[in-house]
Parts: sequence; C-alpha cells; structure tokens
Amino acid sequence: MKKKEEQLIRKVTDMIQKTREGKLHWDIQCQTTEYNDPAKKPVETEEGETWVIDECFVSYECTHKGKDFLLITYEQIFTCGQKKKSCNLLFMPPMGIRFYDVDTLAPYAVKADQMLTYEAHMLWLTILEKCKDKSERIKLDVSPRKLVLEQGAI
Repeated sequence: MKKKEEQLIRKVTDMIQKTREGKLHWDIQCQTTEYNDPAKKPVETEEGETWVIDECFVSYECTHKGKDFLLITYEQIFTCGQKKKSCNLLFMPPMGIRFYDVDTLAPYAVKADQMLTYEAHMLWLTILEKCKDKSERIKLDVSPRKLVLEQGAI
C-alpha cells in the first residue's frame, strides 16, 4: 500500500473517532436509487440470474485539523433475491466539485483497497449512528437519483 493511501486510512480512522466523540461537523449529501420504484430499475442477467441494479453517491465534507476535507464514495449495488454484490469507488475532488457522475469524478479517484473501503463504510455507519442520536453536528441530505446505465459502465 502506498503512503498516500495509508495516510488516508489513518485520517478516516481518526475522523471516525472524532465523530464518535462529537468533535466534527459533517455536511453529508447522499443520492441513491435505493428507494426508486423497483419496476423501473435496470436489471442485468448473469448465468440465468436477474440482478437489480442500484447506485449510491455519498459526499462527506468537514473541516479536520484545520483543513477542508471532501470524500465522495460511489457504490453500485447488484441484488438478486437475498444475494448482494457491489462495486465501490472513492474520490477526493477539490472542494466545490459535487457532480455525482463517475466520469466527472474519475480524475480524482483514490486507489481503494479493502481496508480503505471498510473505513469509508465505518465512517458512513458512524455518521448514521450520530444521526439517530439527533446530533446537531451532522447535516444529512438524502435525495433520489435516476440510474442510467451506459455501455461499458462499471
């Protein structure tokens, strides 16, 4: 693992702890197809199984140790009955880039191994816990989005 990825893992781990301690203010924006009409969701058939496709973008913004921080995660989720599989991407664009489009975000992609993907997921779970506790330090905005698959997509 490269030094940059190791630093990001340490930073996100520290942010999780500081979030649990109520020391960070977060502005979270989420766009998801999860709650859209299932009949209108795209599907993919693989080896006789039909997989329903969803996607979710989450933008995490805060100030950490005096510096602005922005992380955008993308997850494409395939569901077939009780089975699920997903593809996860992480991006660190400049502040102000809030386009929820993989092609637009591609130049800001972060090489994410299992550990970094896990820490990003733990950050999401920690933020959701704080939302359940009615934390005033978390601003969460969830909105629907339409999934349009292009040839050669993830």
